[in-house]
Order: sequence, then C-alpha cells, then structure tokens
Amino acid sequence: MHLCYVDNIPKLVNNAFPNKEPWQIVAMTSSTTLAMVWLWNFIHQDESLVKRGKKQLFKLARYVPYIRNKIDKELNDVNEIFEKDVLQRLKEIPFIVHLPENGLKDKRILDLVNQSVYLGDYNWKSGRVSGTVYRHDSELLELVGKIYSIASYTNPLHPDVFPGICKMEAEVVRIACHLFHGEDTTCGTMTTGGTESILLACKTFRDYAREIKGIKKPEMVIPITAHAAFDKAAQYFNIKVHYVPVNPHSFAVSIPAMKKLITRNTIMLVGSAPNFPYGTMDNIEAISELGITYNIPVHVDACLGGFLTCFMPDAGYHISPFDFRLPGVISISADTHKYAYTPKGSSLILYRNKKYRHYQYTVSTDWPGGIYGSPTINGSRVGANIATCWATMMYFGYNEYVASTKKIIETTKYIEQKLREMNGIFVFGTPATSVIAIGSNKFHIYRLSEALSAKGWNLNTLQFPSGIHICVTYMHTEPGVADSFIEDVKFELETILKTPNIPVEGKLAMYGTSQSVSDRSIVSDLTRYFLDSMYFTKEN
Repeated sequence: MHLCYVDNIPKLVNNAFPNKEPWQIVAMTSSTTLAMVWLWNFIHQDESLVKRGKKQLFKLARYVPYIRNKIDKELNDVNEIFEKDVLQRLKEIPFIVHLPENGLKDKRILDLVNQSVYLGDYNWKSGRVSGTVYRHDSELLELVGKIYSIASYTNPLHPDVFPGICKMEAEVVRIACHLFHGEDTTCGTMTTGGTESILLACKTFRDYAREIKGIKKPEMVIPITAHAAFDKAAQYFNIKVHYVPVNPHSFAVSIPAMKKLITRNTIMLVGSAPNFPYGTMDNIEAISELGITYNIPVHVDACLGGFLTCFMPDAGYHISPFDFRLPGVISISADTHKYAYTPKGSSLILYRNKKYRHYQYTVSTDWPGGIYGSPTINGSRVGANIATCWATMMYFGYNEYVASTKKIIETTKYIEQKLREMNGIFVFGTPATSVIAIGSNKFHIYRLSEALSAKGWNLNTLQFPSGIHICVTYMHTEPGVADSFIEDVKFELETILKTPNIPVEGKLAMYGTSQSVSDRSIVSDLTRYFLDSMYFTKEN
C-alpha cells in the first residue's frame, strides 16, 4: 500500500503541470528553490526577525528628509560639543600640526611632554580616579624608565637577535601559569592588553572548533556583563554571540540560562572573575561543569582582578576556584598592567596546553619574504614592554603582591560597608575583589557621579541599569583616601536627597538619555563622533 502511494507521486506531479513546457517547469522549480533558500537564509540569521525589522524601520526612517535633517543636525551639534570639550580639556594650548623645521632641544621636548601628560584635571597620583592607574611608586618609575631606555628598540619577532627578550616573556608566562595553578603543559603568550588577550582566545577557539569539530558558523555564550572586547572579537572574527542574563540579586551570570543557550555551534563559554561593571564573580565552577558536559572550552576573563584573586588566599580572603584547578577551564586572560602594577601595554593569555595555543598562532608558509609565524595579533612587538613587565614582577616579588592585595581588599570591604550604611543608594551584588558598583532607586545616580566629579573624583558610569562604580587601586589604600571618598559621597548624597527629582545635567545627561534611544545606530554614531574628537586638532 505504501509503495502504491509512492508510485502515484510522479503522476500527481505530471498532472499538476499538464500544459507546461519543460523549460517552464525547470524555471518554476529553480525559482521556487532559490526563493526557499533566500527565505531560509533571511529567517536564520544572527539577529532575530524582530531586531532586524526594527533596524530596517529605523534605516528607512532616515530616508525621510525631515527625520534625516533633524538627526544630522543633532549629530553635528554633538560633534561640536565634543570638539569644544577637547579644547577645554587641553586648556587651549596650541597644537603642533607640522614638523618643526629644526629638531627641538631635549629640555624643550621634555617640557612639552610634561605639559601634555599633566593636562588633565584629575589628580590620579593621589587616588582620586577609579582604576586607570593602579599604583604609583617613584622608585619603580625610575627603574622601569632605565629598563625601557635599554630595551626600547628590541623586538621579540627576531628571537635570534633578541633571545633574552624572548626568555623574559617565557618567564613571565611561566610565573603566571604557576600563579593560576597550571601544570607543566600550561602555556600562553604576553599581549598588549586585555582586549588583545580576549581577541586571541576567541580566534583560537573559533579555529579550533572549525578544524576539530567542523563548526563553520561559530557561536559563543557569554554573560551580558562580559567585557566589550568579546563583542569586538565577534565583529572581527564573525562569531555569533549569545548573551546570558545575570541573576538580579547576585549580578552573576545565570547558569540555567547559559545552559539553554548552548548549541551544536557553540565554540566557547565565558565567565568573568570578576566582571568589570559590578565587580561580581561568575560561578566558574558551574560553567566549568557545563564545559565538560558539552565538550566546550571555557574561557575565564580575569583581566581586571586576576592578579588579586591569585594572591587573595594567602592574603587571608576566600575566593571560589576559577583557574586551571577546574578541569573545564581551558584559557585565562589576566592583565599584568593592572594589579601586577606593570607599565601599560602588557597582559597574558594562558592555555591549558599547547594544542590550543597553536590555534592562536598565525602562520604564512608561501610568502616570498619567507615563512612567517606570529604568536599574537602584532608582528613586531615592543620588547621594552616585556622587559618592564618582567622587571616589575621581580621588583615586587610574591610577598609584596600578597601584602598589597590584603590592603586593597581590606580597603574595598571598608568602602563597601560604609556605602551600604548610606540612605538612598544600594550596592550591586557582592564585590568579589576591588570593584564596588552603586545605584539608586530614589534619584538618578549620575547626579552623584557629577557631584563627585566636581570634587575631583573620577568614577566609571554604567548603563542598563544606570549605575556608577569605583575600582579600588593601591592608591586608595593610602592614609585618608578612602575616608575622604566616603565623606564626599555622604555629603553629596545628603544634598541630592533634598531634591531627588531634579534631572541629571551636563555630559552625563546625554549619556543617560542615550539608554532610552531605541535606534541604537544613533548611539553608535554619537560614539563615533566621540572617538573622532580624540583625534581633533586645530590649526593655530
């Protein structure tokens, strides 16, 4: 009976096209097939139909002359604001936009450099800034200055010429492998910063998944609080991102939600230890278990606090396992230029074993210039960054890192406790290391940020929801700094609560308003204009 129905299919098809020429049938079949392929590709894209529909609607709206002109005017006005702000920050010091006809004398050059370095209004040496500069040690500055002078023209791209620079890099990597409880097979490379470390991890797991698992449409599952560098990597390497919400109380990633977003195309799972916005720590143990269960590499982003968390146990503070002790953790990113206090431009990406690091490398075998291999994104690298990083770690040593970590965690907990006692604000989750994020249900929290800025404090602003955070550094542990911050917060808070309904003003008003803009392409345009302003110059 079943075969009978199968035999009847050709007859049914032929009866459906009784008066059609063969070429017409071929054309209809081809058109239908192409239409179905187009429809399939249209539906199954990285973004949902609703999201793409909204984007298309906003895009079409810009073709309406009135809307287009209004948007262009607003963007031009914002661009002018940004440029005026640059001039104000630079205190109208003349720009040098042409090479001097004759070279300047050493003293003149040093005077100009000092003038540029200290143009800002924030006294970052005295601990008035969140994060940014993690330690200021005059003796260390003198030491690394000498070392930079010695190694400034070295380049580890040429190991035969500069073998000692490569030796120092290898030693820094091996030291970090031990700090994060790696085994003999654990390996890695130095990079120029946390963003490059994260980019390389994403590139590594994309290429690994493509070759080993045959995944051609890579996806990664990351907390919504994961660093923006993962989004940058997704844009660079064509990786689809699944964002996982956080628990509304702990502000750590939701493990059940992460599990639901895993697909056969998932190339990596990500956890933060801790995350940048709230300083809370994801449950890396649970993420590691997911990685083992589904055979997916887990990357731990410890860029911010990695060189605190590895010393916290010996400093007397409990920290949940997050490193290579967990079998599912395959890679870790950690910034030496944060709490290892090295000069800017150094970070680490570590792997459980060499088979993963091999996928990080870029190799060109058929170039007329010879076989070319590069371990990181850069080809030539600044050997002086490696030398100063190595020297800084030698300068402090293990015991001083433990003592410094103890001071920073003590100061963080002290500030957190005092902030929790204040009316009108709340602390997001439980800070794991050095970041304390606060918000308010009674007034716009950006008002507090503005008020503290007027007193010389530079804090980080957060969005979705609005908040601000302070990243405690070694400078905040100096006598009186933490108490000064607490007193200023308390004073400004009491003032704000007298008139809680006043809207936020100034530049932060624009930042706050941007959160409510449905057309995110406009926010992207605003950001591009802001980035443009960093390169703004004026003819004298």
